[in-house]
Amino acid sequence: MKADIHPDYHFIKVVMTDGTEFITRSTYGKADDQLNLDIDPKTHPAWTGGTQTLMDRGGRVSKFNNKYAGFSFGKK
Repeated sequence: MKADIHPDYHFIKVVMTDGTEFITRSTYGKADDQLNLDIDPKTHPAWTGGTQTLMDRGGRVSKFNNKYAGFSFGKK
């Protein structure tokens, strides 16, 4: 194996959006750095299955719906 090709893994502190924190090994930053998450699995709808509605005021979703209004896309 080649020498000195692997990244430097060190311990960092990860702070979730609700304030909880944990220590993990990472290549992020330097040793003992802190990573503050803006989005995490506890709050984001992609992981929680939350119901999020699209707020669109004449933007892309409206244009799409108007353009393809005549197609059924499998709806009966």
